[in-house]
Amino acid sequence: MASVDVIKTCLDSIRQISEHIEGAVVYLDAGCTESFQFLGAFSLLVELGAVSVCSLENPGSLDEVSALNAIFSPVKKLAVITSRLLSDVHRYILRCLNAHHGVSKCIILTSISEIAHSTYPDSPLGPDAFHEYESLLVQDYEELVKKTETTSSPSVASPGHSGLGDVGWSKLSSNEEDSRLFETHSSLRESRENSPRFRAQKQSQSLTVAVHLFPMIVCPFSSSFFVLPSEGLVAESYLSLKHDDSLSSGLPPLSTGLPYDSDDIPPGVNLTAHFLYHLASKMDLKMEIYSFGDQSKVVGKMLTDMSSLYDVGRRKRSAGLLLIDRTLDLLTPCCHADSLVDRMFSSLTRRDKCTSYAHLKVSPAQTQLPYCLKRAPLDVQIPVAEILNENATTDIHRLLESIEAFLHGWDPLNPESQKVDLAALSAEIHDGKARISEKELFTGSFISTENFRGTPYLEALLDRRTKDGAILVKKWLQETLRQETISVNVKVRPGVAKRSELLPLVKALASNQTSLLKNRGIIQLAAAILFVLDDTHGSQWDAFISAEKMLNVSAGDTSQSLAAQMVDIINKSSLVGSSRHKDGNVKQPQGLLFFEDALLLTITGYILAGENFPTASSDGPFSWQEENFLKEAIMEAVLDNPSAARLKFLQGLSEELETNFRKMKGDDTKVEFPKELELDDLDDDAWGKWGDEDEEISDSKDQVYDDMQLKLELRDRVDNLFKFLRKLSSLRRKNIPTREAALGFDTTFSDDPNFSKGLVYKLLTRVLGKHDVPGLEYHSSTVGRLFKSGFGRFGLGQAKPSLADQTIILVFVIGGINSVEVREAREALSESGRPNTEMIIGGTTLLTPNDMLELLLGEYGYV
Repeated sequence: MASVDVIKTCLDSIRQISEHIEGAVVYLDAGCTESFQFLGAFSLLVELGAVSVCSLENPGSLDEVSALNAIFSPVKKLAVITSRLLSDVHRYILRCLNAHHGVSKCIILTSISEIAHSTYPDSPLGPDAFHEYESLLVQDYEELVKKTETTSSPSVASPGHSGLGDVGWSKLSSNEEDSRLFETHSSLRESRENSPRFRAQKQSQSLTVAVHLFPMIVCPFSSSFFVLPSEGLVAESYLSLKHDDSLSSGLPPLSTGLPYDSDDIPPGVNLTAHFLYHLASKMDLKMEIYSFGDQSKVVGKMLTDMSSLYDVGRRKRSAGLLLIDRTLDLLTPCCHADSLVDRMFSSLTRRDKCTSYAHLKVSPAQTQLPYCLKRAPLDVQIPVAEILNENATTDIHRLLESIEAFLHGWDPLNPESQKVDLAALSAEIHDGKARISEKELFTGSFISTENFRGTPYLEALLDRRTKDGAILVKKWLQETLRQETISVNVKVRPGVAKRSELLPLVKALASNQTSLLKNRGIIQLAAAILFVLDDTHGSQWDAFISAEKMLNVSAGDTSQSLAAQMVDIINKSSLVGSSRHKDGNVKQPQGLLFFEDALLLTITGYILAGENFPTASSDGPFSWQEENFLKEAIMEAVLDNPSAARLKFLQGLSEELETNFRKMKGDDTKVEFPKELELDDLDDDAWGKWGDEDEEISDSKDQVYDDMQLKLELRDRVDNLFKFLRKLSSLRRKNIPTREAALGFDTTFSDDPNFSKGLVYKLLTRVLGKHDVPGLEYHSSTVGRLFKSGFGRFGLGQAKPSLADQTIILVFVIGGINSVEVREAREALSESGRPNTEMIIGGTTLLTPNDMLELLLGEYGYV
């Protein structure tokens, strides 16, 4: 029997829409672009006959090429693939139609089903969403054509101007790139469109719109591990409304066992259920659904309700779906375990988000609730050019100049452009006129499987720790150098992969342009390893591991010892934060942590305290004195680090904190004022001294009041922060499933940096061992409910199936997952002794410790 493969399923789904791709200009939104990059599907789109593949939100050079080609060979068909609501991308679709005059057919493929469209908050479309949108788009496009014909030439009407100003659900902002892009060769296009032949052809044509469902928009790291695109609607939709048991809009609420109100189900829950339903359908799987956690239970019930007798009766392979709430285990994604993939995604910078849809709508249910989350893009930016040496960099500059010169010199309307001196045109790069920067062209990422020459590099690294992963990458580099017959004069020691050994191998492989482009995939991956192994980034991660070890050891002792350890971490971070702010140096000192890092460790400490000292006091795991010391340390750290005001619990205090910081550091005029206000300061005689000579005294007192007011306000903010931290410490007490199943944090300490297994490992170990797990709910299928309610009275009841009996198991963590949990899930399967069982692991998003800090204390946290 064929094995399940997420990548193969996604590519097969693209092949199934080949009739829509052939002969069309394909536009992908940001979420689909991210998905197709991980799939390596761009070459497949070209293979299926796509004219070009362009960005839906951000026009670029490919759009210009398509527009230029359309002058001689008009585009007749557009295909738009989106991971968002049709109303969200409506304005962009209109822009594309306006850019390609003469289009007669527009196919829109969306990953959001009709039912999901109709149930999403503020969606203007009903149950027949696809047909409704088809007519609306045709109507808006006809209105657009009429406006452009009556106002000005269609060739000059850019998408950001009056041509699109009043059409559709939302307006497009003015963009110089749009104007430059779509005004190219306007005179030629105008003369062509004014010809009688073109007018007769245009009048005989009408726009045909067709909307179809295309659900397979995922980002697969391997054939058995995937997450959802960071800029897709499913990952961005909030998972929790604000109430007492909520921690963040991007995380499920605590599993207290209270039933959900059907009117208060967050849109992310509904979209997740629809995604999983269509994923199982595309994989031809019949799911036996199990849930662990309150929100997982809601998703499981929705999946069960969506199933039908037709689905059950089809000849599909049986599979088990295990849904897990992220909030049942917040400690694992907050900690810095020894994982090479986690290190790379935490250390490397991420690509900037293409377009924010957050400004389009605001949920009426919660005025302060964001319409959608801003997840960090999965496309990391690897500084390849910075890693290579001078010689290789010279070759890179030459290649960059050639590409830039080609883009500047190529003109399909001017045959003489082919004779232009490319070397002369390349000088424009150094004048700041380059269209593609060196950073953009030579910044790699973990995408494009075709660049890896068919080798599943990223999949192999998911299970690796830092040392083992670096050794594996070194072996791949050596093998690639042998295939390219490139000799390297460097001493390589077996079993060791240091930065000094990897760097010469990477430089040799990138020594010429041919080898650089041919082996760009492994070069990018090796450059990422070199970046992670750099002293700055490596020491920071090691400092986190060391601090988490100390917190774990202290948690096994007393609450006083744990609180003292946390205070010490906060105080040290205060010194680092203040020196960075004063010197203007954003580079982190080696082995030291900033204030934001100390806050993340404080979160870890409170979760550990809740696991080890759940009954230390009525309000929290620490005594009043211990918590007061922590509050004072955080207040001092905030005053020494005003840049921390970006955190949600400090919003609105940035100017006051900055002014206070400059005053403390002596940048402002020093004014001495007493620590406390004396009674004599309020004496009536002071009023008789009012005059110009006493202005200094008055200003001094005003500043005293200002300082007192700032500290009182800051104290209130810190008190609110600690209320939130106490809620985090109550995870063990309030999360009923983990409490009843005794799946709490293991406090046993070992020399292994990964000193504890997470919830995913513990739960799978018990389930695969066929042990009873309290809180694990099985959702009966349609036939199962029929036996239970009807035939069960005649003794024909159906026994509850076991997840361990399934040969295919899909584990999905609602709220996000990290690579350590992927490794532990595979370890649990391996230890169960089931070689014939296949496991697919997925999650809402890929979580790093920085992502957890942003979710809990950032803009989307309910502090």
